[in-house]
Amino acid sequence: MANRSHRNAGHRAMNALKKAGGKHSSEGLVSYEVPTKTRHVVGVSDCLDTLAAIPDNSIQLIVCDPPYNIQLADWDSHSNYLDWAKDWLAEAERVLSPSGSIAIFGGLQYQNEAGSGDLLTLISHLRHNSKMLLANLIIWNYPNGMSAHRFFANRHEEVAWFAKSNKYFFDLDAVREPFDEQTKKAYLKDKRLNPESVEKGRNPTNVWRMPRLNGNSKERVGHPTQKPAVVIERLVRALSYPGSTVLDFFAGSGVTTRVAIQEGRNSISFDKDPIFEEYLSKQLGMITPSNLLKTVPEYEIVTGLENIATDDSGQRPIVDAAE
Repeated sequence: MANRSHRNAGHRAMNALKKAGGKHSSEGLVSYEVPTKTRHVVGVSDCLDTLAAIPDNSIQLIVCDPPYNIQLADWDSHSNYLDWAKDWLAEAERVLSPSGSIAIFGGLQYQNEAGSGDLLTLISHLRHNSKMLLANLIIWNYPNGMSAHRFFANRHEEVAWFAKSNKYFFDLDAVREPFDEQTKKAYLKDKRLNPESVEKGRNPTNVWRMPRLNGNSKERVGHPTQKPAVVIERLVRALSYPGSTVLDFFAGSGVTTRVAIQEGRNSISFDKDPIFEEYLSKQLGMITPSNLLKTVPEYEIVTGLENIATDDSGQRPIVDAAE
């Protein structure tokens, strides 16, 4: 059977556009300058209070790792998950820029534990009550996990990537995986392939094989559901650009702030649990001059919701450079 993508009009049009040296309309939507310094607003706050302080259309990327409702702690227990979630989902859509996206972590395998809701509940709600579009369902596949006897052992979680509009920003080149020299040499001989794309590397696909953090990982800060920096890095690199703003209103372990600093993005990170400040301090301690983006060597940390809308001069809103 022929590859269905060969008969996809949109896919053929994109290939023709690339060969002609053109760009998709979403690529032309965003223009930006790489900053010399980034700014990061952090603090302790409920998700809705955090979102209420953010202007409309001002956020490029939301990294959203909400409670899975599996009773890990008080913050992970909601009698009606959807009633709780639909308000922050609506607010998230409001604050996203036209080119923006939200990446929501979850697990369809938590159906029994989650009771009144899981990621499938959130996806269904957005498909019926939002103008955002489901751009990808990413499968985060990891080799380490719990064993099982009555079902196949789980080795993945899902990340639902919703875009604010069809003008969403996506930088594939920033996350391509290089081919080994033997494969690259063979592909360069194939006249059907674009040599420039071969040199850049492969699309990593929507299945991301990245280990979870082991208990003795040096990245560990103490949060029970901490995500590895490499997973957040891929989202930040692909769905935002230097100088844009990344929001995490379930900031948990503080990893989003660290990644944003290292990747030259601005960020807003808040969590309702006061221990977030301790976790964040440990994350910031992992930053060294060698892992900072060379073009954006400086950053500042400010605390409090009142600092979200303006910079330290009280004049410039923290919004995307493109806005």
